[in-house]
Amino acid sequence: MSEKIIQLNEGIIKNELKELVRNSVEETLNELLDKEAAELTGAAKYERSEARQGYRSGHYERNLTTTSGDVMFKVPKLKGVGFETAIIERYRRRESSVEEALIEMYLAGVSVRRVEDITEALWGTKVSASTVSELNKKVWMVSICAATGAVNMKMSPYW
Repeated sequence: MSEKIIQLNEGIIKNELKELVRNSVEETLNELLDKEAAELTGAAKYERSEARQGYRSGHYERNLTTTSGDVMFKVPKLKGVGFETAIIERYRRRESSVEEALIEMYLAGVSVRRVEDITEALWGTKVSASTVSELNKKVWMVSICAATGAVNMKMSPYW
């Protein structure tokens, strides 16, 4: 009797799990943004209501780099009501844990150019050398402020 032998490919399983997590993060973000917009307008999508304060005017797409990969989410546009989401900071392009990992790599002695290759292997997207340098400038300024006791130190454009 021949028994079927099951072979598990660890790489495929890891990629499938990563994709599953990335998709659920994307779906959750989109649902939260829709609910936030519905709360502000006083009505759900396509709902007619006397209590409606504004209306939807489409959406725009934003990209967020997370530890699970790039997540594309749709930010609703609203007319008649100001909309600034509390879920994701304005101009935020990377999850804070991704930024922390970039800084830790640099502080551990990994070259800025090498960080690009590592981020592509880890998260599927490259982070430019200038991005890593900008993050490190911020850390450098915070450490100088902490060491000197300065509270409000402006960053020089030539650093």
